[in-house]
Amino acid sequence: PCQCSRLSPHNRKNCGFPGITGDQCFDNGCCFDSTVPGVPWCFYPLPKQENEQCVMEVSARVNCGYPGISPEECASRQCCFDDLVFQVPWCFFPQSVEDCHY
Repeated sequence: PCQCSRLSPHNRKNCGFPGITGDQCFDNGCCFDSTVPGVPWCFYPLPKQENEQCVMEVSARVNCGYPGISPEECASRQCCFDDLVFQVPWCFFPQSVEDCHY
């Protein structure tokens, strides 16, 4: 659920075609949300993380470490680690899953 609900509407990447149904969209492994006009309703989810609490846009990351922190040191702080994107915190605080919805 976080992979869909935490993605800002203006950052959605189209995963369907005009008139696609929610079921067709889900069958393609994508998210469907028709409540926001002017943006794709069927869109690719945020990348899966080991922990659902770590799924978020990189702009939402709040630094929990320091430059060069190891994944192990980050985990010992009960934080998330993802080093795939440069110029953003790699060790960052998790977010509650309670704010995720389907």
